[in-house]
Amino acid sequence: MPDGRGAAREEAILHATLELVAEIGYDRMTMDAIAARAQASKATIYRRWPGKAELVVAAVRGHAGPAALTPPDTGVLRDDLLGVLRLMRDGLLAQDAALILGLMIAMHRDPALADAVRARFVRDKHAMFGAVIARAADRGDLPARVDDALFTEISSSMLFSRLFVAGEPLDDAFVHHLVDDVLLPLLDHRTGQNQGVSDVADDPSQRPRRGAGR
Repeated sequence: MPDGRGAAREEAILHATLELVAEIGYDRMTMDAIAARAQASKATIYRRWPGKAELVVAAVRGHAGPAALTPPDTGVLRDDLLGVLRLMRDGLLAQDAALILGLMIAMHRDPALADAVRARFVRDKHAMFGAVIARAADRGDLPARVDDALFTEISSSMLFSRLFVAGEPLDDAFVHHLVDDVLLPLLDHRTGQNQGVSDVADDPSQRPRRGAGR
């Protein structure tokens, strides 16, 4: 934990990073430019962050505020999903659209940045959804083999598209719509589909007869 002077210097570095990404883009930004803008030495920057990708991710994360990685445990799947989506929504609303879109473009050209972003943001979302799905499975509300990655991808894509592409509000009405009309029906469908496969396998009378349909 940096002291008061160190914390102020770190804040200046992160702020300079965000400014430069917005002004000239990730690709053109250099550590020299960040050091000059923050009035800090490159040695100071490299002692805290190993490279430009990690520094940018830290700056974006700091701009959004501390991440709440522990999803709420209400004991009810629907309420837990609503809680996770609100955390994701609040994180997106705290971001600058031009900055986020610029980072996404840069990720396609810079594997180090892509790895850093995925490690700090994408995996956080998987962890949150995974915890909710695991708790529901422990309660018997879902089968243990439900893949949380699908629901993470759907939720992230819909929230991102609505905010940054469609320009529509990410209000509670949309969050409820996403849970009630997309995620829960999909979970019910996949649960029923899995249950149906299991029932057929366990019930010999439901298995297709050899030669049937010919």
